[in-house]
Amino acid sequence: MQSNKLRLAIRATAAAAILGTAAQAQAYSFSAGDVDASVYGYARLNMSYDLDENVANSGHRGGSFPTVDDSQDIDGHFGAAASQSRLGVKATHANGVMVNVEGDFMCDTYAGGCLRLRHAYGSYNGILAGQTWSNYNSFVGSTSTLDFDGVAGVAGYGSRTAQLRYTTGPLSVSIEDPKVRGIADNRNGMPALTARLEDKAGGLSYSAAALVKQNSYETVTADDSAMAFAVFGAASMAVSDMITVRGAINYTDGANSYLYRSGGADAYIDVNGDLENLSGMGGTIGASMSLGGGRTINATYGMTKLDVDDLAPTTNETNENAFVNYQWTPVKNVMMGVEYGYYSTETRGGESDDANRLMFAAQYNF
Repeated sequence: MQSNKLRLAIRATAAAAILGTAAQAQAYSFSAGDVDASVYGYARLNMSYDLDENVANSGHRGGSFPTVDDSQDIDGHFGAAASQSRLGVKATHANGVMVNVEGDFMCDTYAGGCLRLRHAYGSYNGILAGQTWSNYNSFVGSTSTLDFDGVAGVAGYGSRTAQLRYTTGPLSVSIEDPKVRGIADNRNGMPALTARLEDKAGGLSYSAAALVKQNSYETVTADDSAMAFAVFGAASMAVSDMITVRGAINYTDGANSYLYRSGGADAYIDVNGDLENLSGMGGTIGASMSLGGGRTINATYGMTKLDVDDLAPTTNETNENAFVNYQWTPVKNVMMGVEYGYYSTETRGGESDDANRLMFAAQYNF
């Protein structure tokens, strides 16, 4: 009976939304029995114009780092996409159980024609199980960009992963699916273990986290393993009613998969068959200025640098990018903005290239 009531409530809500006869809260939030649920998301258009390098991602028009071989050397490249658009459902039971499922349309980078899973998790009494943002992640030190992938060097792993997490107050710990990059014949022998502290005091918000995982490989004739770790710190400070500054710093040893937008391998196998960790560091700094009337100006810079002295001279060593944008919210559920983005990459051998691009975005939330 309860299931039937829930289905009827959903159908009634959907019908009201289609006919436009209900207010926003009535159209997208509803209750049935002991469940309070909501449907949320947005429709978004991204448009980009690459001035001197075609570094646009075809799926969402965000920028990638240029290559030094001039394969992307195309002046004046335009594109538009709506596949960043998002849809989610959240349900909370009277007993405290919360379930969240969310997706977007970027699984097909050219057509944007299928639903990609972003979040799918439940939580109860501080225990979370499923897929959501890694516990080794924080948005505290991140400045808003229109570019979907954002600035290099922000705190932690910049995507979602399957995990089991426990949170008590500002402290959270997790067991997560380990992320590995660049190790041939990789073997995951253990999960990634993380701990994060995130809190605020007055105008200061801060976060610090640590991660431990194992790098390992195995073939018919050889195998080796090495422990890896990563740490970050991030903070945000409201210095006045108008200005907020933010920043983050990261260090990794054998965990460059968790150094955001570094693109670096976690380790390599040397001539003796030994697994050698690769280290890296990164950071970001930015500021936002509120102009009133729903208008903000944001500026941010980020970088990552890998210790690749033992690898080929063509190996990427440094990534840098910077953004300046103007965002306007004319009404509560609408955001429009324009942005300039700069990207630069350099190899261990000193070869480098850069790219400049412009973006426009329009987002309608519900």
